[in-house]
Amino acid sequence: MHESSFPDVKALHLFKDMADEQFQSLMRGAYVQNFPPQIELISEGEPSDFLHVVLSGTVDLFCSWNGRETSMATVRPISTFILAATIRDAPYLMSARTLEKSRIALIPSQDVRAVFEADGNFARAIVSELALCYRSVIKAQKDLKLRSSLERLANYLLRQQDRSGQVEHFELEFEKRRLASVLGMTPENLSRAFKGLQPYGVTVNGSRISIADRDDLSRFAKPTPLIDDAAS
Repeated sequence: MHESSFPDVKALHLFKDMADEQFQSLMRGAYVQNFPPQIELISEGEPSDFLHVVLSGTVDLFCSWNGRETSMATVRPISTFILAATIRDAPYLMSARTLEKSRIALIPSQDVRAVFEADGNFARAIVSELALCYRSVIKAQKDLKLRSSLERLANYLLRQQDRSGQVEHFELEFEKRRLASVLGMTPENLSRAFKGLQPYGVTVNGSRISIADRDDLSRFAKPTPLIDDAAS
């Protein structure tokens, strides 16, 4: 990996407190590659040969079974995937593909495990990162199992509005078919859910969303940090 990419990687919580010597050792076997959109980076069931760091672009984590496919998560800069498989030297449980042109650092998993054994700060950062990932999975399960499809969509729109600066009008971050998959719905159910939110001030024009009365939508959605706060 070219040294110009080092600061981006070192700034990650995972790497920022590790010893410089260990970081340099980790980067010696790493490299950066640019990928066009819709390129499959890893496939579920394959050995976890690399820890991936998304430096720019967007990556979709997805799973397939018995002819069906679902999106599990979206990875944005600057962050890693899939850390658990790397640490456990286990097969990937998800596949990953680029959603747009993406620049990704690949760090050999065996080097990550070696530095994990040698650097206490790095090991503690990994434990913290895995704990956050675990909590994210629990929150996603609670969202899926405790909320109706209408409630899931309403809370998603509130979160997306927050990411857009709480403006009244904003764009969906990806196309509706993928949004339906992320929310555990069919495209037809998603369309009905958007119509079901019209009484709460939600209007849709293509990918453009308008929320006329956020307070009214919030009273219906009942957002809670125990489900909707991804940072805790």
